[in-house]
Amino acid sequence: MKRVVCLGDSLTSGHGIGEAAAYPAVLQLRIDKAGRDYTVVNAGVSRATSADALRRLDIVLHPSAAILILAVGANDGLRGVPVSQLIANLSRMIEIAQARSAAVLLCGMEALPIHGWKYSVDFHNAYRDLAVRYRVPLVPFILTNVIGNAALMQPDRAHPNSAGARAIADHIWPYLQPMLGAHAVR
Repeated sequence: MKRVVCLGDSLTSGHGIGEAAAYPAVLQLRIDKAGRDYTVVNAGVSRATSADALRRLDIVLHPSAAILILAVGANDGLRGVPVSQLIANLSRMIEIAQARSAAVLLCGMEALPIHGWKYSVDFHNAYRDLAVRYRVPLVPFILTNVIGNAALMQPDRAHPNSAGARAIADHIWPYLQPMLGAHAVR
C-alpha cells in the first residue's frame, strides 16, 4: 500500500490531543472514505524544526511513500532561524522526495512578527517561492481560520484541539485529494 507521509512538528503529531485526533488521522479517514489505497503516516515530532525534519527524512520517507506532506517551519519562525536556512532545509527535503518519486505537498507556515516585520514577510514568501521553484502545490498557512479561534485551539493558544485538527485537514484536503488521483493504485 502506498503511503502519505505527514512530516511536521507538534501541529502534525497531535500535541495535547493525541495522534488519533491529529490531522493526519483525519486525512486517513477521508482517504478511506474516498476509496483510495493509501496509509497515512504521522511523522510529526513536537518542537521539531526544519533541520530536525531534514535529519529524519531518510527514516520516514519509506520507499512506498507516494506523497510527502511537508508541514514544518513553525518552530523555525518562533526561534528566529534564518530564513535562508529554512529555505535550504525545505529545498533539500523537496529535492530528496522528488528524487525518490514522491510528490510533495508543501504546507505554508507563518512567523509571528517577534523577529521583525521583514523576517515575517521573508518567511511567508519562502514557502510561495519554493512552491513555484519546485512546482509543488502549496497549502496556504495551515492554521488559517484556526489560530485565534478559541473553539479550535487548546488552552495554550498555540496548538489545535480536535476540532482544530479537523479544520486543518479540511484546509489540506482540497490540495491532497487530486494528488491521490494522480497516484491511484491501478
